[in-house]
Amino acid sequence: MTDDVAAARAAAEEKSAFSHAPVDPDATAAYGDHPDQVIDFFAPRRIGGPGPAPVVFLLHGGAWRAPYDRRHISPFADSLARRGFAVASAEYRRGGGDDCVAGRWPDTFDDVAAALDALPALVRQLMPQADPRRTVLTGHSAGGHLALWGAARHVLPADSPWHGGSPVTLRGVVALAPIADLAIADKLDVCGGAARQLLGGEENFAERQPYADPALLLPTGIATTLVQGRADLDVPQAVAESYAEAAAKAGEMVGVTLLEDVGHFPLIDPAADACAVAVEEIAQLAW
Repeated sequence: MTDDVAAARAAAEEKSAFSHAPVDPDATAAYGDHPDQVIDFFAPRRIGGPGPAPVVFLLHGGAWRAPYDRRHISPFADSLARRGFAVASAEYRRGGGDDCVAGRWPDTFDDVAAALDALPALVRQLMPQADPRRTVLTGHSAGGHLALWGAARHVLPADSPWHGGSPVTLRGVVALAPIADLAIADKLDVCGGAARQLLGGEENFAERQPYADPALLLPTGIATTLVQGRADLDVPQAVAESYAEAAAKAGEMVGVTLLEDVGHFPLIDPAADACAVAVEEIAQLAW
C-alpha cells in the first residue's frame, strides 16, 4: 500500500469516527472545582451479564490537547452502555494556548488520579445498578496512556504525589491504540511531539518520565490488554509492542490484540468492526 493510499484510508477512518452525533450522558458529576474536572455517566441500557453492571472508566484521546474533549468519545461510551456496562467518561485538563501544547503538568495527572479516587462514591450515588468493585480502565490513544498510568499508581515512585492505592477495585485495563511508551513515542514523534510536551518539554522529560511513563511502571499485577491496529499511522504498532516487551522483561504478561487493516480511529467508531473487538476485550475482563 502506498503512503497516499494509507493516508487516504486513515482520513476516511477518522471521518467515520467523528461522524456520529455526540450522545448526552445520563448524569454528569464534578470531582473538583475546575470546569474540566467532571465525569459523564452512561447508565447500562440492558443486562449484560450476571449481577450488577461492571463499570468502565473511560478516558478519551486527542494527544492531551484542549481541542479534543470527551464529547468525541461519547458514541463509544453509549455503545458500551448498550452492551450492559455502566460507563464513567472522565474529562481532564489538557494543554491549550495558541501553540496547542499537549498536556498540562501536573494538572493532567492530578485530574486522572482525583477522578479515580472519586469514582466509587459517585457510582454509588448516581448508578446504584453498577458495582464499582468491578471496574475496567479503558482509554484511547492519549487516554490509553492515562488508563495504563492510572492502573499503575501503586508502583509509582514513593515521592510521587500520585503514589498509592486507589479505592477503585480494578478488574483490568484495556488500552486502545495507547501511547503506552513515552520514550518510543517521543522517538517516533507521535502526534507532533506530544509525549515530550506532556512532560513539560525536553528540559523536563527525563526527570519526569519515571512518574508518567507506563512502560517504566511495571509490573502492575493488573490484567492488561492492548488493542492495536496494524495500520495505525497516528500511534504506530511499535509503541504497543515496546510496552508489551517492557512488561515481559518485568515478568508480566500483557495481552496484545493486533487487528489487520485497521488504523487509529476504528477502535472507538461504533460503526466499525474493530470497535466490536474492543468492546469484547472489555467484556472479557469485566464480567
